[in-house]
Amino acid sequence: MSLIFGTDGWRAIIDEDINETTVKQVAEAFAKYLLNEYKNNQDEIKVVVGYDSRLKSDIFAEIFASVLSTYNIKTFLSSRIVPTPFVSTAIKVLKLSAGVMITASHNPPTYNGVKFKNYYGGPFFTEETKKVENLISENITLNYKKNYEIIDLYPIYKEHILKILDFNIFSTKGLRVLVDSMNGAGQEYLMDLLKDTKIIVNTIASEPKNNFNNRLPEPIETNLQPLSSELKKGSYALGLATDGDADRLGVMLENGEWLSAQEQILYLVDYIINTKKITGNIVITSSVTGKIEEHFASKRIIRRVPVGFKYICEEFVNDNTAIGCEESGGYGFKIHIPERDGIFSGLLFIQMLLESGFEKLSDFVNYKRKEFGEIYYKRIDHHFNGNAIDNLARLISDEDSIINNKISQKQTFTNSRGVINGVKYIFDTPTQWVLIRCSETEPLVRIYTEGKNINEVEETLKYYLKYF
Repeated sequence: MSLIFGTDGWRAIIDEDINETTVKQVAEAFAKYLLNEYKNNQDEIKVVVGYDSRLKSDIFAEIFASVLSTYNIKTFLSSRIVPTPFVSTAIKVLKLSAGVMITASHNPPTYNGVKFKNYYGGPFFTEETKKVENLISENITLNYKKNYEIIDLYPIYKEHILKILDFNIFSTKGLRVLVDSMNGAGQEYLMDLLKDTKIIVNTIASEPKNNFNNRLPEPIETNLQPLSSELKKGSYALGLATDGDADRLGVMLENGEWLSAQEQILYLVDYIINTKKITGNIVITSSVTGKIEEHFASKRIIRRVPVGFKYICEEFVNDNTAIGCEESGGYGFKIHIPERDGIFSGLLFIQMLLESGFEKLSDFVNYKRKEFGEIYYKRIDHHFNGNAIDNLARLISDEDSIINNKISQKQTFTNSRGVINGVKYIFDTPTQWVLIRCSETEPLVRIYTEGKNINEVEETLKYYLKYF
């Protein structure tokens, strides 16, 4: 049977490709995978299952837990809607074998999906995911046990965060923070974590809704007008937002202006390396600003990986990595888990502002822009219903005759089946480049570009968009 997992799990339209039957099929394959991997100590297999606020997430999670327990796998099912990083943290803290999260992350509300987390608390690598895919069958067990244990994951997460962060910093100054949970899994968790400090947190869109109140649950500028409007009404230091499963972060200045993920990454890397002085490499995806190389190459090893946090996670697991970042707002940290966490990233952003001495994020950003310079960057998510990979191949075949004289470096990226689904061209400097990626979970082509000025960025986007 062909159920294909992408860079971060399986996502599909509810009641079409993802339904109770297909979830059972994936759950049985996952159970068989675990039994194979732990064939010498199957009695020690322990798995946690969590779920977000999407339609049928709770039903799919219960099915998954039931299937696993039918295979005599010790299974813990979350007692409530939780962010994905709660599942990853529980794996690390409780020393579990694996975890499952029912979510489609930032996809539209018509989607749901499954994310696999391994024993280290991060996403499955490509090889392990393939093993599960190969075990998926249309033949499923008809009768399932419900021999799982209900568990509250939030106390586990909270205790872990209180141990790894110095919460005394949050009582040095009484900043006001506005959080937009986008009616997803983030709910009021940030507010609760900071309730005993001097930080005053207000939360909007905190109630989980399966349609995210008719918003796309991705914390980018176009989706955060409610946060922008509320910031303009009140006296806040900054605004934060988390996506549908709260593993990504969006940031706004106190005046309602968007702070791009590229700037977020630049400042977080600076904070981790220069202020906190955490040892290890810097790992970034191919879509991250070239200013990281410009300002940090002399201080740390910088590793570029394909888009997808699982590639960052591999660096966390296999090497000494201080911080890992992707352009979509997903950040991981050595002191926490090898996985994205929007709530933890939000705490670090508040902490960074506190330690800077500034009381408003705009003052901090203006100061940093003088130090690092402006970032000229833009990304287009272009809806394309044709065969985007074929069009990408046509673009690559044209490059010698059309744009070869401008390219100083070329990188191609392949999916799990070895098909090229992305290409990056670097031009004169590290901050002049374009990246084209074909999404395989949505009918989208994503084009990212950075340039020396905004006109160069717009011209580059226009040039490459004509292929799609």
